[in-house]
Amino acid sequence: MLVFFLVALGASVVGAICGIGGGVIIKPVLDLMKLETVSAISFLSSCTVLTMSCYSVGRSMLGGERRVAVRTGTPMAIGAAAGGLLGSRLFSLIRDMSTNPNAVGSVQAVCLAAVTLGTLVYTVNRQRIRAHSVNSLAACAVIGLALGCMSSFLGIGGGPINLVVLYFFFGMDTKTAAANSLYIILFSQAASVLFTVLSGAAPAFRWEVLGLMAAGGIGGGIIGRALNKKLDERAVDRLFIALMAVIIVISVMNAIRYAR
Repeated sequence: MLVFFLVALGASVVGAICGIGGGVIIKPVLDLMKLETVSAISFLSSCTVLTMSCYSVGRSMLGGERRVAVRTGTPMAIGAAAGGLLGSRLFSLIRDMSTNPNAVGSVQAVCLAAVTLGTLVYTVNRQRIRAHSVNSLAACAVIGLALGCMSSFLGIGGGPINLVVLYFFFGMDTKTAAANSLYIILFSQAASVLFTVLSGAAPAFRWEVLGLMAAGGIGGGIIGRALNKKLDERAVDRLFIALMAVIIVISVMNAIRYAR
């Protein structure tokens, strides 16, 4: 049981520092350990990311921090909430269409590996790629919709793709992108979890595991926020790149295992 808390805590610490939510670590690691079903892990991961992002964003707002670009971030967050519903529905459709309960896990692992690889390549070459400055509220909502759908389907909260989008389309620096990413993640995961519960699609899971992971999410948010303030942007970027490399390896291993 302790392993659930430790995975959630460690992932949430890194997630709060980098702005990736933590689900991108929780999902593949627990899949690799085979401690729960694919559906249960996706749901528990989403709940953990929701608690961490709720704490982190709430604490930032109460502390008067101004890193979140409300004008563009809010339509993105609303779009992400709608995308979260679509992603949850897509996950349920693929799960129900397959006679193999591991099939959806294989699809998730392959998609996560591809997304993470693209993110890693962009991040390494980021300084040589011209950033843009999107101001259209409609475009922000569409971008949020795509992010929410992808993160909800993969069960990763928001993950690295949020940061790449914020770097490329909005020209944000590392720490500003992290704060805005968590803001978007909060909306998408709240919508995804609420839809799953209210539609009766929540998988069987152990309440004690959910409690431990939620506690790990909040604890990780507390520690991660404190570390984020002490680390410079270069250190955060290095941590992010190292994390992406590890996630790619784990995702490939999961894809191979589920495909058998």
